[in-house]
Amino acid sequence: MNNESGRTLFELCCGSVDDVVQAYRGGAARVELNSALFHGGLTPSVGMLIEAKKRTPLPIMCMTRPREGGFCYTECEYATMLNDARIFVENGADGIVFGFLHEDGTVNIERCREMLAIIGEKTSVFHRAIDVVPDVFGALDILIDLGVNRVLTSGQMPTVPKGIPGIKKMIEYARGRIEILPGGGIELHNAAWCKQELGVDVLHAMVHKYSFDRSAMGNPAIFFGGAVYPPEDRYLMADAENIAAFCMEIQDKG
Repeated sequence: MNNESGRTLFELCCGSVDDVVQAYRGGAARVELNSALFHGGLTPSVGMLIEAKKRTPLPIMCMTRPREGGFCYTECEYATMLNDARIFVENGADGIVFGFLHEDGTVNIERCREMLAIIGEKTSVFHRAIDVVPDVFGALDILIDLGVNRVLTSGQMPTVPKGIPGIKKMIEYARGRIEILPGGGIELHNAAWCKQELGVDVLHAMVHKYSFDRSAMGNPAIFFGGAVYPPEDRYLMADAENIAAFCMEIQDKG
């Protein structure tokens, strides 16, 4: 998506079709579709993509990430990611989000090249694996040479607000050869400041609130997650009202 409107656009990180619908209602310009946002976002189902495309006109970037915990994948995981990307493209995805590293944290060029061949003319996005590489500028050179369209980053810091200096350096180094998309830790209270400090016209964030499902409360001793033991009567879902407030914030005060 080329931003020629002069407005600051908002890409919402989504974990469900309902999130995508809320993104559209709230005025987001684009979404990144995932599952398992608790783990930083994993590959969504094809059904999610089909339903999201059916219900909104928003451009949808589909994550391909088979598991949490690093970006150096087994052969089985890698083959799965390529198949997922191929099926997403065939079913209308507007872009694919991915990231391949070697065990030493450097970019796996051959795997990226094969993924890009599948993505074709759709948008290619290298995700926040960029934030753990040992040489971020060397990694940018590789991704630029490969023809990747966009990089999602928090500037190699835990959040965008903390990574402002690094993101500025990445933007300066890229010189328009690849889009640098700030994402991670951007919230309503700091969104306009992040925009102003970085001079960008697109931001990536989560804007969710708790929704409640009481169906599991007949036996509150049961937990279906891991050792964190989150409450089983609630889940996070995007909220159109808060998304609209976010969009307004980055227009009026940036």
